[in-house]
Amino acid sequence: MTRAAVLGSPVAHSLSPVLHTAAYAALGLDDWSYGLVECDEAGLAPFLAELDPSEWAGLSLTMPLKRRAMDLADEVTDLATAVGGANTLVRRGAGWSALNTDVEGIATALTEAGVAVPASTLVLGAGATAASALAALRDLGTTGPVTVLARDTARTGEVTAAAERLGRPVRVAPLAEIDHHLDADLVVSTLPSGATDGYATRIAASRADLFDVIYAPWPTAAASAVAARGGRVVGGFPMLLHQAAAQVRLMTGIGDVPVEAMRAAGEAELLRRSARVAH
Repeated sequence: MTRAAVLGSPVAHSLSPVLHTAAYAALGLDDWSYGLVECDEAGLAPFLAELDPSEWAGLSLTMPLKRRAMDLADEVTDLATAVGGANTLVRRGAGWSALNTDVEGIATALTEAGVAVPASTLVLGAGATAASALAALRDLGTTGPVTVLARDTARTGEVTAAAERLGRPVRVAPLAEIDHHLDADLVVSTLPSGATDGYATRIAASRADLFDVIYAPWPTAAASAVAARGGRVVGGFPMLLHQAAAQVRLMTGIGDVPVEAMRAAGEAELLRRSARVAH
């Protein structure tokens, strides 16, 4: 049996087992399994030490493990180093390679939705996903200004450092000043669920398209408002789907990943969860 899993804390809500298992089924990988492990930063090193190299192909990592994984890996890709976080560990012989597939997930999600390369971008939030969004925008060819709005500008050091490493410095301002920065082509919200609700009307009144990393509950207030105005809206599920597809490709070594089978399985699971909450 070849094994993989998603690790994080909390991790019970993760869709990764559904997406990866659907890929294995479509690929006929009957001897592959994908699990879910609650693991914090302190637990990652001992967990890795106990894994049998002959069984484990890779790990998906959610918060708070994305930086700790880089410290423990035997090699780290240039992209993961630049972004400052790795969401994937892939077995390389007896060691681990740390990679970032969030960047590919964001870039592919935006392209799939037909979002034009923005001349200017407003990023809400300054965490690890914001740094991945900056890398995705760079890879898509964005050369215009990017502004990062944070609830606490004193805590933007990591995202500004990532921007410098990516060769795309950003401007930083308080989230409370959002009204002064909405003259943008694209708003990227990396804020937690509900955090943009109070800004929904103002975002919709701008000309910006919206990429909101939330996937449940969906749509967010901001997504609904922008869609009603006729703007393009991209949710967090396509990002999650495409970063998972990249992980399947890396872990299995199979280039042709069954994205549509993964999409159908993920959407069905989200519908199931939504119905359960409704009742």
